[in-house]
Amino acid sequence: MHSEDQYHTIVCIGTSTGGPRALQTVLSGLPRHLQAPIVIVQHMPPKFTKSLANRLNSLCEIRVKEAEEGEILQKGTAYIAPGGKHMSLLSQGREVKVRIVETEPVNGHRPSVDVLFQSVSQLKEYKKIAVIMTGMGSDGKKGIINLKKNDQTIVMAESKDSCIVYGMPRAAIETGLVDSVTKLDDIANNIMKQIG
Repeated sequence: MHSEDQYHTIVCIGTSTGGPRALQTVLSGLPRHLQAPIVIVQHMPPKFTKSLANRLNSLCEIRVKEAEEGEILQKGTAYIAPGGKHMSLLSQGREVKVRIVETEPVNGHRPSVDVLFQSVSQLKEYKKIAVIMTGMGSDGKKGIINLKKNDQTIVMAESKDSCIVYGMPRAAIETGLVDSVTKLDDIANNIMKQIG
């Protein structure tokens, strides 16, 4: 973990209804030299996530792409789970690798925030920042509980004021494990403070 290329923090974001607009707000607020990778589950059907990633990539300083099986996470890059597939992370030596699988939907979702967050909770060497934004239902709730078993996790939820649908953030807040409830416009800034 000593080389300049290494990162010590991983940011993971889960969102659903209203998510593309929320992601644009957050990701466009992050600097090009962000010292962490970002992994994102946005509930979407197949084929839509690639165009979302391309659009966000054109609007943001950081690189935004659709995640691919086997790629190694790089800092300053956001990886969006492909629609219709789960994304998880796997520690491999000093690197973290993306796994893309088509296993059964979880809570009716594929990709599922819980699947991603659960896998992130297994990464022992990293500080984690987990963000739950606008969306219906409770995907991400179990994942937060898993993440919080490791004290290296900061959890943020988007505040009711700025959510298009307050379901997922409300479910996250109900766990009692959320560290901050933040308006959409302040989330990027809060992420930066935590990466420090």
